[in-house]
Amino acid sequence: MRILGHATTDWPSYRIAALGLGYVPEGRRIFANLTVEENLKVPVDRPGPWNIPRVYQLFPRLAERKSNKGRQLSGGEQEMLSIARALLLNPKILLLDEPSQGLAPTIVQDVFNVVVAMRKEGMSVLLVEQNVRAAVEIADRAYVLDDGKVVYEGPAAEFAQDEERVRALAGASAEKWEEVE
Repeated sequence: MRILGHATTDWPSYRIAALGLGYVPEGRRIFANLTVEENLKVPVDRPGPWNIPRVYQLFPRLAERKSNKGRQLSGGEQEMLSIARALLLNPKILLLDEPSQGLAPTIVQDVFNVVVAMRKEGMSVLLVEQNVRAAVEIADRAYVLDDGKVVYEGPAAEFAQDEERVRALAGASAEKWEEVE
């Protein structure tokens, strides 16, 4: 695997993060026994616009819950915390793996609106997502995998307009999603 021009296949995760990759894993993987504030102090300080006060501005709910342990947060709050930790690395690329998994529809909209905001700030975002409608609404390019093979690669808007293909490849996750203004 190459990231930002470097062959990183055998690199430890801290070296990959130092290149400028922020990773939000599937399943969130926050520290359940640490408070929100302590979770946000885990990432190494890197120069850039993201710091804890700015994260609290983006996610006011985390500011309200900053003394709560990670295990006391809802799934949506845990997802926000996972995204916040990645942003504190001030990444060049933000990789999100299934950020909508198990979340209420309104929280999914909030999470995807954050992704849109990151893109508007110039951050590259790589989104792995089964919620096809949400993904193609915000993506520039789409890659659809079926049984480990790329079955579509091209402009996301073009893919989104092909309703038959979306339904065939996306199955039950093809519900409509609209950005909350």
